[in-house]
Amino acid sequence: MTETKRPNDEVAGSNEGEVTTLLGRGSEFSGRLSFDGAVRIDGRFSGEIHSEGLLVVGPQAEIEAEIEVGSLLVQGRVTGNLTATHSIELHAPSRVQGKLVCPELLVEKGVILNGSCEMTGGGPKAPSDPIPGKKEAS
Repeated sequence: MTETKRPNDEVAGSNEGEVTTLLGRGSEFSGRLSFDGAVRIDGRFSGEIHSEGLLVVGPQAEIEAEIEVGSLLVQGRVTGNLTATHSIELHAPSRVQGKLVCPELLVEKGVILNGSCEMTGGGPKAPSDPIPGKKEAS
C-alpha cells in the first residue's frame, strides 16, 4: 500500500518541515511577508509573499496575493499568481484562482483550480522512444 503525504507532513526535498510561524484563524494581515523556514496561514492575508521556504495555507485561510516561495501546500482559498521553485501541492478542499508556475504540481481530487499552470524545468524528461503503436513519418 502506498503512503499518501498529508499537508502537515514534511514536503519531499525540503528541510523546512516544521512550521515555525503561524498566522492563526481569525487574524488578518495586509502587506508584504518574507520569511525563512516554514510559515502556516490560517487567517486572511492580502499582499505579497516571498520566501525560499515552505508556505502552508490552512483550510480556513483566504489569501489574495502574489506568492513566490520554495514550496507551497494549499488547503484553503488562494487568488493570485503562485510561483514555487520546488513544488505546489493543492489538497482538498482548496480553491485556487490564478497562474501557477512550478516544476512539480500535485492536485488532489476535490480541488477547484481555475487558471493556468506552467511547468518549469526540473520535472521528468519526455521519453525519447516513440509512443507505442504510433507510426513515425517517413
